[in-house]
Amino acid sequence: MNIISRRILLGCLKVFDVGLMIASFTLATFLTASTNHNVSFEEFLSIRIKLSNCVIFAMALLAWHFIFSMCGLYESKRLSTRVEEMIVECKATALVVLCLLFVAVLFSIKMVTLPFLLLFWGISSIGIVNSRFLLQYSLGKVRRRGRNLRHVLILGTNPRAIEFAKRVELNPEWGYRNRGFVDEEWVGLDEFKKAGFPIVGGYSSLPEFLRNNVVDEVAIYLPLRSFYQEASQVAALCEQHGIIVRFDSDIFGLKTDRSRAEEIENEQFVATSTGARDGWPATIKRILDIAGSILLLALLLPVLAIVAVLIKATSDGPVFFRQERIGVNKRRFFIYKFRTMVPGAERMMAEVEKLNEVTGPVFKIKNDPRITPTGKWLRRTSIDELPQLFNVLKGDMSLVGPRPLPVRDYEGFGADWQRRRFSVRPGITCLWQVQGRSEIAFEQWMKLDMQYLDEWSLWLDLKILARTIPAVWRGSGAA
Repeated sequence: MNIISRRILLGCLKVFDVGLMIASFTLATFLTASTNHNVSFEEFLSIRIKLSNCVIFAMALLAWHFIFSMCGLYESKRLSTRVEEMIVECKATALVVLCLLFVAVLFSIKMVTLPFLLLFWGISSIGIVNSRFLLQYSLGKVRRRGRNLRHVLILGTNPRAIEFAKRVELNPEWGYRNRGFVDEEWVGLDEFKKAGFPIVGGYSSLPEFLRNNVVDEVAIYLPLRSFYQEASQVAALCEQHGIIVRFDSDIFGLKTDRSRAEEIENEQFVATSTGARDGWPATIKRILDIAGSILLLALLLPVLAIVAVLIKATSDGPVFFRQERIGVNKRRFFIYKFRTMVPGAERMMAEVEKLNEVTGPVFKIKNDPRITPTGKWLRRTSIDELPQLFNVLKGDMSLVGPRPLPVRDYEGFGADWQRRRFSVRPGITCLWQVQGRSEIAFEQWMKLDMQYLDEWSLWLDLKILARTIPAVWRGSGAA
């Protein structure tokens, strides 16, 4: 598919998506209104449409388009499985629903109720998933018939190269055709020949092959550490021909890193990381943090005021407790909590150290003698954590992330792999909180934090937030 055809197809797809979201919104509105026996069908159709509502709806459509683009719904999906695509599509529509909920709260739109949101999400998800399935099915049929193909030449004949060629061969709907392999004589070539793939030549004959054959991409599967010179020459040759080069970015054999291309003053870099992801997902996460903390603070303001009065009336000392914690990449900040202990509790640490009930460097006691009666209730209900919403607003914390630890606990860490948890902004809740908190051993706690880092997505954050409510209600593991 040439560039012009691709742009036309993408433009049509974007227009179709906008129409689909409008249709989903309209159908969800009609179904919600039809279940309301106080509103007749004629009355529903006669509702006035205000200019302000049209402006709000247009802004929502722009936000939805932005979310779809951010989630990659307009990127090439040749090498993705259908299941992977469906997951991304459902996540995108879930974010659209979240955006709609935020707009409804902001502008007091009464028609946006929970039944409406569930209907809208279901209808839009079914529409997006099925439309993408039909598109991919149609493109797959076209590619199987030899149209819209990409011809790939594979550099190297090791097992990884063979595995890539087999995947291309088993999935003709991807539209990739293997033009052959390029390599020199080596001890593993006899084993390669058993796979039955053709060798079109060696490195010296590659320039001539590229001049006289259709090649869209070159996939480099050479061991880059020992064949750097050859790989760099091939990459330079492909640059001259304008051919796409694919290569395994895991040059150092790292197990959990992610790679991305970056440009700094016209210089190209490949950056690897295992911590926070940059780009639009991280931006959306920060927007959700700000919006969520503002909304929660507004809703919980009466609770905060009552708790403040209660603390002041039942014990001497300040309402809030400030403590230095370790944040993202070891940055230090002061965390805010409702005070649950007697004044000067930190100076009494040496006296109660021997009562520690958990393993590892952290300190936890269920019946800490320094806790006030009111503080015990605040901890059991996790209300003492609510002032951390101000930390979220400031940017020191996120709604979801590994818990920020005191300096004392951090200094007791013994393994560097555990310190990877500090590569992201700490949060109010995470996997540890929804799976038992203080009832979980320190090693398992750290593994849960690593799991969060490795599997992070906006969808995972939303699931953790949803699971936090019942976990807090049960009070499981609170100490």
